[in-house]
Amino acid sequence: MSATATRPAALRADYARDGFVVVRGLFEAHEMCAARAEADRLLVDFARLKDTRNMRCRWQNNVFTGECTFETFDPVIDLSPVCERLARAPRLLELLAGLYGEPAQLFKDKLIYKPPGVKGYGLHQDWIAWDGFPRSFLTVLIPFDAADRDNGCTVVYPGYHHHGPLTPQDGKYHELPADTVDEARAVYLCLEPGDVAVFGGFAPHRSDPNVSTGPRRQLYLSYNADSDGGDRRAKHYREFHDWLKVKYAEYGKTDTYFE
Repeated sequence: MSATATRPAALRADYARDGFVVVRGLFEAHEMCAARAEADRLLVDFARLKDTRNMRCRWQNNVFTGECTFETFDPVIDLSPVCERLARAPRLLELLAGLYGEPAQLFKDKLIYKPPGVKGYGLHQDWIAWDGFPRSFLTVLIPFDAADRDNGCTVVYPGYHHHGPLTPQDGKYHELPADTVDEARAVYLCLEPGDVAVFGGFAPHRSDPNVSTGPRRQLYLSYNADSDGGDRRAKHYREFHDWLKVKYAEYGKTDTYFE
């Protein structure tokens, strides 16, 4: 259910069957060392950005203390040349072109730190029924730290992507009921730095809390097929920020901004 070979035909077949693939060792150790140093640098050089009103930042509660904790820069490549190089690395784009059968376009980019104690995400699909949202949407995980069950690695469920959207197509984010999937089919994406995992927008997935003593830093990169709208990244973030403003206002937060 995961692929370790880099033969395009084999990877494409596995991706079509399961909705995800894993490729081991796509990036080299020195690249991942630089990525970890970059993740540390961003926290220092851009500390001013960590504000709950800033739409670039995501926050999660600590499952032990209840504290609202900074977790994510979204987007990140405009802050980080290292993250942009990874997102546009020719070997990664070649891998995605093999899965799509055509070039891939970067759609979204975020760096999730997932510090100790931070909760995970409930079962969901990434595809949302927004007008024009690409059905070819997929996500690439690039771990800066080893991802395992203790630190809340991503969990995917092979084959369910064949059913398409599993929630109402009303433009809202929905979590899936637990009984949507057979937990016996769960695949924990345990990854080492240098590995990558790719899963489609219709692949149900979730993650558990980080109960380890260290962070689980991963670069989450999303793409669409070139024929499915071309370069849509700037348009996506304009629409995403408009959506966030509306959602935050529903909870009384009307002073949001993006920096």
